[in-house]
Amino acid sequence: MKVKKVFDIKKTDKKTLKKWYELLVLGRMVDERAPNYLKQALGWSYHAPYAGHDGIQLAIGQVFDKETDHLFPYYRDMLTALSAGVSAEELILNGLSKADDLASGGRHMSNHFAKPEWNIHNVSSCTGNHTLHAVGVARGMERYGHKGVAISSQGESSVSEGYCYEAINGASREKLPVVFVFQDNGYGISVPKADQTANEFVADNFTGFKNLQIIHCDGKDMFDSMNAMTAAKAHAIEKSEPVIVHAHCVRIGNHSNSDKHEWYRDEKEREEAKAQDPLPKFREQLLKEEVFKEKDLEKIEKECKDILMEAHKAGVKAPHPSPDSIYDFLIPESYPADKYGDGNHNEEGEPIKFITALNETLKAEFRHNPETYIWGQDMANKEKGGIFNVSKGMQQEFGKDRVFNGPIAEDYILGTANGMSRFREDIRIVVEGAEFADYFWPAMEQYLECSHDYWRSNGAFAPNITIRLASGGYIGGGLYHSQNLEGNLAGIPGVRIVCPSFADDAAGLLRTSMRSKGPTLFLEPKTLYNSKDAMTVVPDDYEVPFGKAKVRREGTDLSIITYGNTTHFSLKVAEQLGEEGYSVEVLDLRSLVPLDEEAIIKTIGKTNRALVVHEDKVFGGFGGEITAFINENCFEQLDAPVRRVGSTNTPVGFNRILERAILPNEDRILEAAKKLLEY
Repeated sequence: MKVKKVFDIKKTDKKTLKKWYELLVLGRMVDERAPNYLKQALGWSYHAPYAGHDGIQLAIGQVFDKETDHLFPYYRDMLTALSAGVSAEELILNGLSKADDLASGGRHMSNHFAKPEWNIHNVSSCTGNHTLHAVGVARGMERYGHKGVAISSQGESSVSEGYCYEAINGASREKLPVVFVFQDNGYGISVPKADQTANEFVADNFTGFKNLQIIHCDGKDMFDSMNAMTAAKAHAIEKSEPVIVHAHCVRIGNHSNSDKHEWYRDEKEREEAKAQDPLPKFREQLLKEEVFKEKDLEKIEKECKDILMEAHKAGVKAPHPSPDSIYDFLIPESYPADKYGDGNHNEEGEPIKFITALNETLKAEFRHNPETYIWGQDMANKEKGGIFNVSKGMQQEFGKDRVFNGPIAEDYILGTANGMSRFREDIRIVVEGAEFADYFWPAMEQYLECSHDYWRSNGAFAPNITIRLASGGYIGGGLYHSQNLEGNLAGIPGVRIVCPSFADDAAGLLRTSMRSKGPTLFLEPKTLYNSKDAMTVVPDDYEVPFGKAKVRREGTDLSIITYGNTTHFSLKVAEQLGEEGYSVEVLDLRSLVPLDEEAIIKTIGKTNRALVVHEDKVFGGFGGEITAFINENCFEQLDAPVRRVGSTNTPVGFNRILERAILPNEDRILEAAKKLLEY
């Protein structure tokens, strides 16, 4: 792509050049001072110096418009943040991890700069994954006719990550206004870029992508960088296409303060890097062209030093975060869902299937909130509506802008949901995180992002996403079609996890999930989609609160605590034992995170015996947490040890004989229940 040369030393006005020099000098002063705070044991234990990236970082910040654009800087983007409007004091507050740090209040690693109110986003340490968030924001811009651009900045080595390719592929396919900036300094910590890609420049890996423009610039040169970024932003907005700006930089110092580049760069290379320092070259240029005199530049430098010292004093004096604050902003307050009290009803009418309840609730919520979207793989193609047809008929009613297919790229599906939800607070997104729950693992980076976005940003942002996953076995699906995830994911704080067993709870919990802020993992036991046992009457406006279990059958001799597919097995076992004279209570948890601890304590208090049943493996399964809770809180009420029933510690096999040998069933539950009753 050809770049028009709007900026050079002669075309750029003196006021602008003065502003640039002030930013360059002040930024470098903060950059060079940062390691001293660690030496003095004051903080900034992670610092990645930007020296050598001066031109491109100045340019990114200068083209960024806080009123229209969204910026996703990476950990080396100190000057980018300063140029975009973050003050020196705010940079130091971040470096020292103080409570007033705009990015995270000290919760996130230093050198991760942000200013959420200006749409300068808090990105994680999972390098490069914010490319997906930038694409999601850009999708929001495109959907709402917003004239702005999403800017994603990263080092060249992080482009090797798969989610970066997914982001650029998706942005080019959807034609979205994103500028991807690659700041190429030749190294990924100590790994030379020759070990990252066969091409000399990573941007060349994308030359075959349609609807994508690529600009190369000298990231050490202010004017070349400004011309590149100005052209990139204009093209992205005018053509609604992504642009890669590959900025050729130099890393003058260590990768970070935990690195020693002497171990992998010889003295000659280090001296050559230092000789390319952009700041003294720019200073010399200003003097040579007689834009400023020596005394003018010295005055600017003195003023910058004064600003730095004031910022330093304020930063050092600022309070540290309180230990009591660790539980703040773990997950946003959910929709109250109190219309039906604790989520029970006595509605009369025709029972409907579990899958019908999901489909009708999705449609009802799409009508309720026009800013609701759904996408995933196989979501909508003519009469096809999801791999199990849960979304059948939705695209026909709500259109392709709101109901659409994603590529087979689970990171992209979830990552762009995170990004798009940043564009407007009233947006609600539902994704089929994968066609089957077992395929969700490639999205784990993005699941982790969703889990700690709210906490990490100190309450500034939470992704409003419902992640639907068709979970579990009993379908003869085998590997990648029959596994369970909740035992693995429940230990990751910041995401609600629900698993309904009946059609009414499926509808009620889905409505609550879609109306709540923050992320919810919605597990759908797929064998229940068309099961007669799961059919119930479902009120049109039914809603179920999070963290409220439901007693499916009252009893006094034994409590079976369960959820999902095994709820139905447990009810049949309770009925059979009832015919033998035993009174068995069945508690359907419905919600795993948050967990209804009060209901568990109450049922144990009634029966004094507990059998925990779930489909997932016993070893490492969620039942271990329930058992631990009972032992810690109900031990004195127990008349027998807590027992567990679940699947064997193996994958779920494909052959039906193997599947039956692995997954729990009525016989195993009955055997365990009798042992407890007879204990």
